[in-house]
Amino acid sequence: MEKIRSFNDNIDIKNKRVILRSDFNVPIINEVIQDKTRINLSIPFIESLLKKDAKVLLISHLGRPKSDKDQNLSLKPVYEYLKEKINNKIYFFSEKITNKTMDKVRFVNNGEIIFFENIRLNEGEIKNDENFAKNLSSLGDIYINDAFSCAHRKQTSIHKITKHIKSSYAGPLFMKEIHSINMVLKNKKSPTTCIIGGSKISTKLGVITSLIEKVDNLIIVGAMANNFIKFKGIKIGKSLVEPGSEKIIKKIYDKVGNSNCEIITPFDFAVSGSADGEAIFKDLNKVSDNEIILDIGPQTIDRISKIIDISKTVLWNGPAGYFENENFSKGTVSLAKKISDNTNKNSLISIVGGGDTISSIKNNRLNVNFTHLSTAGGAFLEYIEGKNLPAIEVLK
Repeated sequence: MEKIRSFNDNIDIKNKRVILRSDFNVPIINEVIQDKTRINLSIPFIESLLKKDAKVLLISHLGRPKSDKDQNLSLKPVYEYLKEKINNKIYFFSEKITNKTMDKVRFVNNGEIIFFENIRLNEGEIKNDENFAKNLSSLGDIYINDAFSCAHRKQTSIHKITKHIKSSYAGPLFMKEIHSINMVLKNKKSPTTCIIGGSKISTKLGVITSLIEKVDNLIIVGAMANNFIKFKGIKIGKSLVEPGSEKIIKKIYDKVGNSNCEIITPFDFAVSGSADGEAIFKDLNKVSDNEIILDIGPQTIDRISKIIDISKTVLWNGPAGYFENENFSKGTVSLAKKISDNTNKNSLISIVGGGDTISSIKNNRLNVNFTHLSTAGGAFLEYIEGKNLPAIEVLK
């Protein structure tokens, strides 16, 4: 890979306006932040910029607003949390970013922060709009992208903005993600196992077909596995499936037929009549019409554990079940503990990624350790797939 322009301590930022694109896309319920991991990881770098007398213009997104008035996706709770954690002055800018915004933010002094409202509430952000890029870039002298999780998006604050700010760099968290993933992929040892969870298979077709050529075992868990099980003609009750997934799965199995990779899907489950119910364990072919598959069962957990035991490298993205209900978190917890234990024994190189995966670990207060824990989801998978990510390309 060509060298990426990365920020370093030799770059003079005193008295300069630094646009910092961070990743504060965290779960918020009733204005309460549920998982502060991404924010806490970002704070040390923000503080280092402030110590060097920079004027920090802080930008992030939150979720996918349906309109510019979607206040359920306001970053105000993150602003309140940052005020508690950072001693320097921090102001919240709730207005849209226009060609007049610079006149309104000139007051910021060295060592102070202006934190902008959810960047996706600006119409031009998602469209990677040229005029919005000009307005946004006019606010700063230097641009730093420290949000690797968005690297696969062509959106203004991570892509087109660099066209208008020559002094554009990748931040330390961004570079850490790249270095860590490269280290694992470059040094991976066989047998290699990949565990893919989550719900949508269509968004992960590319990475799955790419991984088939690179791994020995491909384990499908979570709601995604329902599609594979249904494809085999097995009843899955009321379980979540993705319409039209049959063609995708056929492509995957056709690809596997010409490789040395084995696909493993669950053969027992934790089911219930509803997502907030109690767990009932059922074998394959025993799921009733009114039941929902919500986690992998003990036999599947045991089978996956044995595969991890013989693996030298494990990639894991996506929980094994509906971890939000403790009754259906056993599969995810078991995977996390097993991968962590084997990593600690120095017998396993492990890379774990995805926001939901991290949330499941945090929700269950697990004390686990991996070779690398990535906060990125889609970007993590696409980078492993070998795609040229837009945010990386513009920083080369």
